[in-house]
Amino acid sequence: MTDIHHQEKIRVVLVDDQTMIRQGLGYVIQMQPDMEVIGEASDGDEAVALVGELNPDVVLMDVQMPNKSGIDATREIMLLRPALKVLILTTFDNHNYVVDGIRAGAVGYMLKDADSQEMLDLIRRAHQGEALFHTVTAAKALAEVLQSQQTAPDHTPQASYLLDELTDRELDVLQQIAYGYRNDQIAQNLFISEGTVKTHVHRILQKMGVEDRTQAVAMALRQQLVK
Repeated sequence: MTDIHHQEKIRVVLVDDQTMIRQGLGYVIQMQPDMEVIGEASDGDEAVALVGELNPDVVLMDVQMPNKSGIDATREIMLLRPALKVLILTTFDNHNYVVDGIRAGAVGYMLKDADSQEMLDLIRRAHQGEALFHTVTAAKALAEVLQSQQTAPDHTPQASYLLDELTDRELDVLQQIAYGYRNDQIAQNLFISEGTVKTHVHRILQKMGVEDRTQAVAMALRQQLVK
């Protein structure tokens, strides 16, 4: 029974060059019955190696670190473990960090001064596959990334295939997912039922060959499916 409970815990890796930050975050996370810290790293190189070794569920990733930045580490980690959820962790609500983080494959953006409950909520939601660009700066940055793709080069073969496979309504839903909306919000925005949204989401994931909404958003951004 204990082993099953242990397996169900969200496995978290902390990456920050400040020991005090790692200790503080680790203490709060270890107090939760559904989470555990399985490793810590003090720079980007250590983070990439640790993720390859431990295969966590969620990584809290600082941006500015020696040897390799959190953005570069995130980019490498997403190539190594595409299903992994990386939350960018930073002191400043910085526009460029968010843009770079999104492009690197991060699923969320969290300020270091966020209260404990907000941090724990973000970890749980990231693990469930939600995109979590929740600050005003983050929302604007995500919009900028999507806007910049309107004038991007021609779609890749994979993107062209997906554009043929996905219906117009499914693309509408995919764009709403990219903005971080929940199913009930998407239903309101598109004037359809929540049940219909769930059906569209299920079909989108099937057609894209991904496991959750975060992977769908990451692929949509890379393949320029959302505008």
